[in-house]
Amino acid sequence: MNSLGIDIGTTGICGIIVDCKSGEILDSVNINNDSFIKADKDYERIQSPERITEIVENIVKKLCNTDTKAIGISNQMHGILYADESGKAISPLYTWQDARGNLEYKNSKSYAEHLGSFAGYGLVSDFYNRENGLVPESTKYIMTIGDYIAIKLCQKPEPIMHVTNAASLGLFDIKGKKFKTDLSCLPRVTDRLETVGVYNGIPVTVALGDNQASFIGSVSDDESALLNFGTGSQISVIGNSADAPDGIEARPFTEGKYLYAGCALCGGRAFAAAASFIAKCAELATGERCKNIYKRIDKALESKDATSIIADTRFCGTRLDPTLKGSYSGIDENNFTPEDILLSTIIGMSQELYDMYKLIGKNCEKIVCSGNGIRKNPALRLVTAEMFGKKINIPLCKEEAAYGAALSAMAGSGVYPSLDEARQLIRYE
Repeated sequence: MNSLGIDIGTTGICGIIVDCKSGEILDSVNINNDSFIKADKDYERIQSPERITEIVENIVKKLCNTDTKAIGISNQMHGILYADESGKAISPLYTWQDARGNLEYKNSKSYAEHLGSFAGYGLVSDFYNRENGLVPESTKYIMTIGDYIAIKLCQKPEPIMHVTNAASLGLFDIKGKKFKTDLSCLPRVTDRLETVGVYNGIPVTVALGDNQASFIGSVSDDESALLNFGTGSQISVIGNSADAPDGIEARPFTEGKYLYAGCALCGGRAFAAAASFIAKCAELATGERCKNIYKRIDKALESKDATSIIADTRFCGTRLDPTLKGSYSGIDENNFTPEDILLSTIIGMSQELYDMYKLIGKNCEKIVCSGNGIRKNPALRLVTAEMFGKKINIPLCKEEAAYGAALSAMAGSGVYPSLDEARQLIRYE
């Protein structure tokens, strides 16, 4: 017996088959998401729902077998598309990268600022489209790409939207679990792992936002914290209230729970910037481009375990104050070395998440880390373990969102009585 998990990313689409008893990945497919549509406007970032559907259907046909008992979906968040009463897409997918919400609206404010929201959020893009006559006349539904794939697989016209996706569109009351707008084309919202319909007799569970799906696919209990190091970095912890501390965002999870998220805007980019600086210095000194810079850095940091340089890695500011800049301090003639700069950057990255962890105020029993930023950086693993004072646990499955979708489908279809029980399948390195 197995479960299929699908993750629809912006640049790639992944499918994995997970054994329902062992949690082992039996098969997987990764396909480039080549659905971007050439845009007429610089601010447009749109994709073809039809092409995404084609890719997903090919993955499903390849991976599903007679033992497949559940299908789950995770999707890139914030984006929307319009569909008619038959459930057919009648617009492109306006992705989270679409910047039409940043264009000026009235009184020197952008469309996003007018709504008190952010560009790229679905209902901001929709507001721009409505104000500029771009909403198709036959629109019956607004939905995410995950919702669309679910109804296409089930051949049903009406979508169901999970709160994890609904909240990502903006203008959403996470306490009341409802939109703060009277748009009639928004679908029914649920916080349960409902079954949307069936694909060849296999139950298809409502699509989840990829942030929450990644947590589900990485963390086996509610008493652990998840640290993700990618282009940015983020700490996520389960909470029971929609009221989070300042600087921490409360996001809907499942069945009345919330996910407290602290986001560092720079994260892995801080280390990439430091590595690039070192590489440029080497090129300046030798006249040759430095190859395999990250392997050389790993080797150099093997014997480096302390530095007196203090790095503030908020190079891209913070969500509360985008004007903040990073810095290096405590530099003297003895510690002004590539190794010290690199190690202090790693410490600064970990410190930023640790400060958010203390702000959340929950003493977690376990620290789970995901993302290529920490999988490929031994020094970052060591520093983070020392910073948090706990062993670092890294999931065996690198496709955390797809794995989370598969686990959610096991719970949604009744293979497991609860999501908590399905999450016990997660294994770590």
